[in-house]
Amino acid sequence: MKILIDIGHPAHVHYFKNFIKMMQSKGHQFLITARDKEVSQQLLKANGIDFISRGKGSDSAFGKIMYMLKADCMLFKYSSKFKPDIYMSFGSPYAAQVAWLKRKPHIVFDDTENAVLGRKFYLPFSDVVLTPDCFKLDLGKKQIRFRGYMELCYLHPNWIEKSLVSIDDLAIKDEEYAILRFVSWNANHDIGHKGFSEKNKKRIADLLSENLKVYITSEKKLSADLEKYQIKIRPDQMHSVLKNASMLFGESATMASESAVLGIPSIYIDDAGRGYTDEEESKYSLVYNFKESEADQELAIQKAAEVISNDEIITNAKKAQETLLKDKIDVTKFMIWFVENFPESKTIMQSNPDYQLNFK
Repeated sequence: MKILIDIGHPAHVHYFKNFIKMMQSKGHQFLITARDKEVSQQLLKANGIDFISRGKGSDSAFGKIMYMLKADCMLFKYSSKFKPDIYMSFGSPYAAQVAWLKRKPHIVFDDTENAVLGRKFYLPFSDVVLTPDCFKLDLGKKQIRFRGYMELCYLHPNWIEKSLVSIDDLAIKDEEYAILRFVSWNANHDIGHKGFSEKNKKRIADLLSENLKVYITSEKKLSADLEKYQIKIRPDQMHSVLKNASMLFGESATMASESAVLGIPSIYIDDAGRGYTDEEESKYSLVYNFKESEADQELAIQKAAEVISNDEIITNAKKAQETLLKDKIDVTKFMIWFVENFPESKTIMQSNPDYQLNFK
């Protein structure tokens, strides 16, 4: 089988990397196209995955439209040579549209409820959309829900060792530390969001540093006051660092969920929120969700102070992680079965959703 996967964000590399390697070991062939966004291409290189760059894209509305035409043409060109049997992506309109033009199936993953614009451009051209069962939206007959989170593609116990690399060059093994994560807010679904204020970024960093070492990872340049906290690691070392953190505080839904899967309490700030971070709070008490208002930012800072001063929260988080892992499936194993047996797998899941429990 020949499979084209389009990568649009660093997180997507983690979603698909184990799937790609396992499928390659079975003889399947891949063509990977990747946007030059943040550290996506660095992660692909670090994981030994060959890819074709589709450029940087654009942040402006007009630029995004023009880029879509450019990316579609590029994927169409390479598809004509590679001749994929199946296209896959996490919310890629380019893979969806080219698959439709080529009359081939597009299997798409989505866990981001507020990515409304992206869905308008991929959903009509896709054959099936796979979402976590806690996803808040009903996407119609094409939607299949799975009992897991995208982060379980690489942080499930069956795969986590493949996501960990040496961090011997960092003197963090014998100290307690917190990770702060700030995003750029330039994705389609981030329009209108501002995130945590610069003033409060400094406040939370200084507050946590009274009791813990603080490391900041940020998609945009940090202010002079915060540069001293910036972590200096390779992108592929992030999960090795996160695994041993005492807590995470920030604006990334993905990293909040990664922390939950690893049994680390996390504080997540975003007006939109996600179905999966809501579940990780309501069902497992592993994520604390807050809005972006000044009042909510203040509450988030107060919660961070509570977390670092209460050992019971840390202990309970590890117990909650065990429950979470028992409840969820190995998403990569499910993905392998679903793709290798498509379209019969779609019919099976529609008639018997519990079939996925074979992939615990």
